[in-house]
Amino acid sequence: MALRHALMAALLEGEASGYDLAKGFDASVANFWPATPQQLYRELDRMEAEGLVRARLVRQEKRPDKRLFSLTAAGTRALHEFTAHPPRPGVIRDELLIQVQALDSGDEAAVRRALAERMSRAETKIARYERLRAGLLDGRFEDEYLAEAERVGPYLTLMRGLAFERENLRWCEQSLKILERRVPR
Repeated sequence: MALRHALMAALLEGEASGYDLAKGFDASVANFWPATPQQLYRELDRMEAEGLVRARLVRQEKRPDKRLFSLTAAGTRALHEFTAHPPRPGVIRDELLIQVQALDSGDEAAVRRALAERMSRAETKIARYERLRAGLLDGRFEDEYLAEAERVGPYLTLMRGLAFERENLRWCEQSLKILERRVPR
């Protein structure tokens, strides 16, 4: 998957500035497709040059002017074509897993701290995702929301993010308990 496809999917929500896309990216897509704001802006510029998005300049008083991006018909077609192809299998690249793998020869205290930090980040993300979910549901039951929603993709990816972070939390808790019970060698 390319960053451009994630950006095009985000623009399905409507016109947005690069800042809004970066902020929204961090809240929704970053869990499965991380990118820095600089990467987002570079990709938006390339996409504009290729006709996948259009940008319009909005003049602002007391603030720098901003560009608002929207998906073009060519961008919509490209996104449709992207969804028609089978995705590549996902892979995990996680430094913490390598540190855990090597902890018997490494700094176990540092690895424990890293596990605790991962737990804390997972708890923060879970709370944020739960707030996003509550905002989407807006007092409705899930079945009611899904029956009425114009788009269900953002909800489904949000649910995957929640499941991912809950599993991160569970694994970190389990790992720390195992390390606490471990007999030092």
